[in-house]
Amino acid sequence: MIQLTGAGKRFGHKLLFENLNWLINPNDRIGLVGGNGTGKSTLLKALGGLEQFDMGSINVMRGLTMGYLPQDGLSLSGRSVFQECMSVFDDVRDMETELETLTARMSEVDPASEEYTQISERFHRVENEFAARDGYMIESQVGTVLNGLGFPKEDWQKRTEHFSGGWQMRIALAKLLLQKPNILLLDEPTNHLDLEARNWLEEYLQSYPNAFILISHDRYFLDTTVKRIVEIWNKGVHFYPGNYEKFIQQKDERRTLLENAYRNQRERIEALEAFISRFRAQATKAKQVQSRIKELEKIERIEVPPEEKVIHFSFPQPKPSGRIVAEFSNVSKSYGDKFVFGDANFVIERGDRVALVGINGAGKSTLIKLLSGAEPLSTGEYKLGHNVEVDYFAQDQYKELNPDARMIDDLTDAAPRKTQTELRSLLGCFLFSEDDVFKKIGVLSGGERNRYALAKMLLHPSNFVLLDEPTNHLDMRAKDVLLESLQAFEGTLVFVSHDRYFIDKLATRVFEIEGGEVRVFPGNYEDYLWRKSGANVDLSLATNVPKPHAPVEKQEAPPPAPPAKRVNPMKLQSMQKRLKEIEGRMAVLEPEVTKQEAELAVFKSAEESLRLSTLISGNRAELDKLMAEWEELSLALEEGGN
Repeated sequence: MIQLTGAGKRFGHKLLFENLNWLINPNDRIGLVGGNGTGKSTLLKALGGLEQFDMGSINVMRGLTMGYLPQDGLSLSGRSVFQECMSVFDDVRDMETELETLTARMSEVDPASEEYTQISERFHRVENEFAARDGYMIESQVGTVLNGLGFPKEDWQKRTEHFSGGWQMRIALAKLLLQKPNILLLDEPTNHLDLEARNWLEEYLQSYPNAFILISHDRYFLDTTVKRIVEIWNKGVHFYPGNYEKFIQQKDERRTLLENAYRNQRERIEALEAFISRFRAQATKAKQVQSRIKELEKIERIEVPPEEKVIHFSFPQPKPSGRIVAEFSNVSKSYGDKFVFGDANFVIERGDRVALVGINGAGKSTLIKLLSGAEPLSTGEYKLGHNVEVDYFAQDQYKELNPDARMIDDLTDAAPRKTQTELRSLLGCFLFSEDDVFKKIGVLSGGERNRYALAKMLLHPSNFVLLDEPTNHLDMRAKDVLLESLQAFEGTLVFVSHDRYFIDKLATRVFEIEGGEVRVFPGNYEDYLWRKSGANVDLSLATNVPKPHAPVEKQEAPPPAPPAKRVNPMKLQSMQKRLKEIEGRMAVLEPEVTKQEAELAVFKSAEESLRLSTLISGNRAELDKLMAEWEELSLALEEGGN
């Protein structure tokens, strides 16, 4: 659909990438990754025709439709949300209007006339195209997408200009998804989505009928949606099959190969230079010297760019609190007539890492404000435990900062024992590099100030930390630093995040706010989804709140079991033989699977990993089948032997 040949792009005097040869095919699912400033958004804009390549060529298939979603900056007005989304189907609705007109004309014209035949033929052509475009389902499609992206039905008729910037971007995304262009170009589409909307978008993209290229800092989102990674690195563009997790493995392998090639090349260059230096003055060696000089000049030097340093920042640990950190008893919260939740009962213990989940507007931020003391309870009781100190990071935490202070000076005042190198490393993790550290806080954007506020808070965390969407505005590197620091944090944590990977790696409990209730689930987000899917789990065990015993109902005695049938002795012997065969095969398979899993844990190559994964899957499937047969035979033998 799109072919790039020798394409390259500069940003001022800086070369972003060059020599890009890339063929984008129908149904491609591509994740575009790279460090900050490498040119990901620029490449996406150039593919969409919003910018020009500085070198090379681009060929686009005739009639190709493209849809581009920027990170932010879109604003819609003049129509309701539903009307704005329906505008995508203006041409289909024109067909509907024409069908109505043609139907009316056919009712007025003599069925035996030539005019009626012409109208009828036109009606059938339009009707077939209308049906092919799903014209009878467009309102249903709009409703499905709006609902999936988190718009409650009562908001569908509100005018678009009444929505904030984040919701404006959701409307723009909804329109693109409804248009279904041949290729979607999405620049961080999850930035303005809550967890539920992200989950819905993942499923939507998995079944999207056409190609898409997306940029995202959400690892889980990339892992579940893309089948190919394109990385801008070292002024070049590199291609990796598979999702983000496989890309990380393959990238390490590629860097090792590059370093080996660089080392071999350096050895050859040094050998040539030594020969030239040794025999330059000898006339008898002039021909050999000239040959080596030419070889040296032809060598295209391999560059190994400096690897991004993995920053490990040691944060001071807080003083310990009591075992019980916070306790809610029959707590409810309302804002006037608006009820948020009620009858909330839970206990948070020392060391808990609690993730708050729920749709936008369910009350996640409200609950975290109640825990921080920033909002009063409507009813109920809230107790803080012994020696508990609360630290609250709000979505607008930047408002608490001194706008006239320079970042590096402000951090130095907050942590005088830290060296300038340590503080600059910390700021670098949160995307403030080089001279950025000398900027005054007042000149930073809202997202930059929030990043800085988060870095500052981590210098001196209290023993009960409340974080409301700390992963907003962070790239993967900054998220990794934050995640590592919070995993090493010995205090208690309650947080809201829309990043699945972050929640799965950090949470030990999940509090779901839904339908005016707060429900408590043990484990991380994956465990929470498993229990929500219908697993029979006693959730009351997770709340740490004693429950009154329900009265025991009198149970009727079960009817007597029918007498067991005896099995024919020949058949019994055959079953016993088969049982031994199964046990023998299982005794061979189980150590094989253990060995293969151990081999899979040591990465050798993508092909070998795929081979081992296939073997393990097949052996496990056979083991499951054998186990089921073993259980059935054992039961039959037990009953038949009576």
